[in-house]
Amino acid sequence: MSGNADQYWKANIRLMLSLLALWFFVSFFCGILIVDYLNQFQLLGFKLGFWFSHQGSIFVFVMLIFYYAWRMNRLDKQFGVYEETGSPEQGLDQQ
Repeated sequence: MSGNADQYWKANIRLMLSLLALWFFVSFFCGILIVDYLNQFQLLGFKLGFWFSHQGSIFVFVMLIFYYAWRMNRLDKQFGVYEETGSPEQGLDQQ
């Protein structure tokens, strides 16, 4: 495997792990562990802890999916593996 491919996959894994950590923080920490503290505040008429427990983690997860797709497109362009610019035969293994 070439060095360029290693860098690509390291960037991909680093991005994925950081986004999963953020989702874990929002869903577990904000939705379960500090829900009582967050209930002091309101969002759209609902207690904030309740909102994170029921809708917030799902909302954040959907936003993270869109961010991941956008960021991966940029990484693909950066490493020259963007799907729309090259032929299907080109890839990281052939560089």
